[in-house]
Amino acid sequence: MMRNVIWLVLVAVAAVVAAVTFGRNDGLVSIFWGGWRADLSLNLSLLLLFIGGALVLAAAQALMALFALPTRAAEWRALRRERAAQAALRESMAEYFSARYSRAYKAARRALVLHADGAATDREFAVLAHLLASGSLHRLSDRPRRDEQLAQLETLLAAPGQPRRADDGARLLAAEWALDDRDPERTLAMLAALPPGVARRTQALRLKLSAARLAHAPQEALQTARLLANHQAFSPDVARSLLRALAIEALAVPHDAEQLRDAWQRLDAADRRDAVVAAAAAERACALGAHDDARQWLMPLWERLDDLGEDGRTRVAVALLRAAKGIGADWLPRLQTAAEQHAHEPVVQAAVGAAFAERQLWGKARQLLEPAAADQRLDVAVRRMVWHRLAVLAREEGDEHRAAACEHAACALDG
Repeated sequence: MMRNVIWLVLVAVAAVVAAVTFGRNDGLVSIFWGGWRADLSLNLSLLLLFIGGALVLAAAQALMALFALPTRAAEWRALRRERAAQAALRESMAEYFSARYSRAYKAARRALVLHADGAATDREFAVLAHLLASGSLHRLSDRPRRDEQLAQLETLLAAPGQPRRADDGARLLAAEWALDDRDPERTLAMLAALPPGVARRTQALRLKLSAARLAHAPQEALQTARLLANHQAFSPDVARSLLRALAIEALAVPHDAEQLRDAWQRLDAADRRDAVVAAAAAERACALGAHDDARQWLMPLWERLDDLGEDGRTRVAVALLRAAKGIGADWLPRLQTAAEQHAHEPVVQAAVGAAFAERQLWGKARQLLEPAAADQRLDVAVRRMVWHRLAVLAREEGDEHRAAACEHAACALDG
């Protein structure tokens, strides 16, 4: 309503201005053509000139529109194709997330065909369509055709141009599919080719961790898991458990003492302070005949037994029980202190008794080993080791009857 009022005011103002300007205009325009003469008032001449200019302008615009019809028709057809391609891409995404992978693949292929029929300048559109087609074929376990799609996608990604966000997603998904194919080497190669910023993302690190574990590369898996723990990708308990398990796996790989020392030095300081990891390293060293290394790794933990907790003390004590062979006299004060402070823990008593027996302190050793061997709280395997130690001790004293009894007691244990 207000707009109509404003227009009426403007028209009235224009009428007043025209009446004042042209009302008393006595000018005359004469036009001569051959032998003819036409006289027009100045007002009429101006009006006719204005109308003629308007007609010429309208005719020029009409001619321009006529000549532009083919171009506009081509643009309209391209717009229709683009809209159809976008609709096919959205359909493919909807079908993919609805787990109708065959339909999703067909829709993605239709989107690619429509996109190729057009100008084909939207690189990101093509990447997304290839991703949906490849992902659908991967879900359908059609690996040959999926690899064909991936090859086309790699060609598209290798083309010069500014990288887009979809490019990173394509590379990460390709690495994930390689991992699903149980091909860790290919997965690691794809992840190594990622830009540094993408390779540090949590998803990339998770894929690298899984691939390293599948490839039996515990050192690389351990480093990756530590990065994920620093990124808070796991809860503290899960991170601690995972790092411990990977450290133990890394220590199980070496086949000689030198390799084991190198693996131990490559562990993080926090891993070396872990009682479970140190005990596993010591037991592995004993299996390889490196008892001195085992005791060296156990010594820092033995000196702070009170801080380890019951489970940690058990692990360290069992490891020392295995590593007692060749133990030096410098351990005796530490062993005596541990036996006094943990008199009610049979596993600590057993470890100290085995060390005393190795130092030929047979009386002290028997006082600690015999109660430990009879204690039902001890693990069966540990009790069996203690009985064998007692049998060896009896033979050292020349008591074959007692040694046979100890061997019989060890054999009588279940498990």
